[in-house]
Amino acid sequence: MLEYRPLGRTGISVPSIALGTMTFGQQNTEAEGHAQLDVARDRGINLIDAAELYPIPPKAETQGATERIIGSWLKARGGRDKVVIATKVVGRSDATYFRADGRRTRLDAKNINEAVERSLKNLGTDYIDLYQLHWPDRAVPLFGQSDTTRARGDGDGPEVPIEETLAALDGLVKAGKVRHIGLSNETAWGLSAFLAAAEKGIGPRVASVQNAYNLVNRTYDTGLAEFHQREGVGLLAYSPLAQGFLTGKYLDGARPPGARHTLFNRGQRYEKPGTEQAVRAYVALAREVGLKPAQLAIAYVTSRPFVTANIIGATTLAQLEENLSSLDVTITPEIEQRIAALHQLHGNPAP
Repeated sequence: MLEYRPLGRTGISVPSIALGTMTFGQQNTEAEGHAQLDVARDRGINLIDAAELYPIPPKAETQGATERIIGSWLKARGGRDKVVIATKVVGRSDATYFRADGRRTRLDAKNINEAVERSLKNLGTDYIDLYQLHWPDRAVPLFGQSDTTRARGDGDGPEVPIEETLAALDGLVKAGKVRHIGLSNETAWGLSAFLAAAEKGIGPRVASVQNAYNLVNRTYDTGLAEFHQREGVGLLAYSPLAQGFLTGKYLDGARPPGARHTLFNRGQRYEKPGTEQAVRAYVALAREVGLKPAQLAIAYVTSRPFVTANIIGATTLAQLEENLSSLDVTITPEIEQRIAALHQLHGNPAP
């Protein structure tokens, strides 16, 4: 059953399932993207998550296509005030195709202001409900990597202070271009620093954190999850299916035609030692309790008390329907105990 949950302390309620759109413009055409958005809207899902980076895999030729497809859907269907649009500005990187003058991206006012104007134009709207920092402007483990000695684009001067980034976002909120802000791929230290700066009156308060969370990566449980209870900052969980690995479709080296890892070979985060054994165990559990592996994996994430919304994505309407069927699944105490036992054995093999 679809629930509506508070988005931090914003006063906005969002559905427990959100629609992720990073395939729009690469694996999905505009028409296919519109069809997915129609299904989501018809099911009461009004939270749509995007990014200036998308579609994935990121490249100059397609960058921004995802937001433009959402924008053309909004123009065709109307009802902008009934949709919660979340998008993201890229963090610090060496990429030069995001900005008009070819500079590297950083989380300073110049970059953020240019990025938000472009996203507004792409989306065909004059405000963004939730504007997120896609990743930090400092050295942190990103996308399954463990190296914290260097940030992306580290050769481009010192990191931008959090206070400077927050002040830039404050200007956008005051101008009415952004309603609320969120973080992504963030750490407990980073979230605390943003909250502390907001307490000092430097800028808006963070409403959410969008990090990866799934059965083989529950690192959010330690440290970050507590912020939901104590600070009202919940998780927008991305990759609940671990890039499709938790469906079992890649077991034993299988590469189904048209699947993301088959097309782009970008699944290394979920190919680490011990991950296949963990996936096999969760897939077996799902089948033993009469569920499809995707249903179990998605329903578990949605059931976590610190999750504000679980971001699902699909490349076909059949996949989308299967993912949405997780709303009919209850994680019973027995299933919870069995998942806990498997987690004890396998831990977080794919952080």
